[in-house]
Amino acid sequence: MFWRGVIGYLPANVAQGIVGLLAIVTFTRLLSPADYGAYALGFSAMSLCHTLVFTWMEAAMARFYAREAEGGRLADHFVTLYRSWFFAAVLFPVAAGLALWLWPSHAEVKWAVTAGLASIPVRSLAKLVQERRRAAGDVRAAALLDVAQTLGGFAIGAGLIFAGLKGAGPIAGLGAIAALCLVFALPAELKSLKGGRFDPAQARAYAAYGLPVAASLILALALATTDRFLLGAYLNEAAVGVYHAGYSLANRTLDVLFIWLGMAGGPAMVMALERGGRNALHEAAREQGAVMVAVTLPAAVGLALVSRPLAEVMVGPALREGAAAVTPWIAASAFFAGGTTYYLHQAFTLARKTHLLLVAMAIPAAANVALNLVLIPRYGLDGALWATTASYALGAVASFTLGRRALALPFPTEALARAGVSSLAMAVVVGRIPAFGGVLELALKAGAGMLVYGALAAALDVGGLRARGVRALAVLRPGVAT
Repeated sequence: MFWRGVIGYLPANVAQGIVGLLAIVTFTRLLSPADYGAYALGFSAMSLCHTLVFTWMEAAMARFYAREAEGGRLADHFVTLYRSWFFAAVLFPVAAGLALWLWPSHAEVKWAVTAGLASIPVRSLAKLVQERRRAAGDVRAAALLDVAQTLGGFAIGAGLIFAGLKGAGPIAGLGAIAALCLVFALPAELKSLKGGRFDPAQARAYAAYGLPVAASLILALALATTDRFLLGAYLNEAAVGVYHAGYSLANRTLDVLFIWLGMAGGPAMVMALERGGRNALHEAAREQGAVMVAVTLPAAVGLALVSRPLAEVMVGPALREGAAAVTPWIAASAFFAGGTTYYLHQAFTLARKTHLLLVAMAIPAAANVALNLVLIPRYGLDGALWATTASYALGAVASFTLGRRALALPFPTEALARAGVSSLAMAVVVGRIPAFGGVLELALKAGAGMLVYGALAAALDVGGLRARGVRALAVLRPGVAT
């Protein structure tokens, strides 16, 4: 199931990667630094509120689908979750409207936040549909929904900027495309509710599992967004825009890789545990951890190595220099964050000990707030970068340590060592290429880096990718079991 997902979700993640980079190129040129900062704050507020209210249902849809399918209770599963969503969706606009009325802020920031809050209910409903498809192994349908939202959100968002919505435009575009996708996707989903009933005991079990997951994600978002709000408070929206441009350049690139592997790996590990027990789970986890390290570590190192020419090509002139300085630090942070979220955190969700997940996230989140409060007033943007990287590294250590108490997953030590040696050699070679700027430098350094890492990774068989590559290709052949 893992390799079927890796292959099946590849188009969706290629689309995410391309659109993520296009969004940086487009939005940093169409928006002023202050408007780009308002967009960053609005997007952060949307992510925080979405997670706070709706994410526990999405997590329960993914984690309990296999169990309820095995027990013949899928209709009850769907009814319980969709009715829970309806109650939340009715109450949410009241609370959001009151919060907006009471919150003092600049008009542009307020408009961006308003667009984000208005988008949350439809985005959450679309996410429920997508999680159901992923959990069921319906890779094609889940990937198609993802691609439609990615491409459509970017196109509509860019159009709304031209229409005069400024920083609110890209966020409103995300809500608009989610609503449009639901017109086509939701009717078929609602048919699966037939014959089901709302089960209060199920709802309590889902909430007991999902609410700690949501709370931990709130802490993760606080870890990812506190620096922006503090930069805005201590400095200004333009500083937030510079930071967000560099952050997006590094984090979005790596996040696409982690999401791709996580979309395939999460359901595969759930199925392995539910159907084959812990032995099957350990085999699946060992494979996924090794592949994740082999793919993402060189990507993080590579981003740091090409940060300046990449910023020159991708980021608008007003934000370019600052973004280049931000990118290497965020590349390191994104590697720690992605490995923690998409591998180490699986121990808590698979064991259904999500209270430990909450503790694991509280440690780096608290450290991040404390470090930002100390470092930003003294060192400005640099202080935010140091605080972010240190906090994510601490979070990885905390999640690994606590995860051993929930469900010990194999740590990819050998893959990490071999990928590290290959990445170090790549860094030595790329570092000797002169910095002459622009597309040519970026292409030369990126090409040299891929050749060096690829050759060494193949020679050292990083993550056992030679045999696993053959297995992945076998998935493409008709009739081959996965």
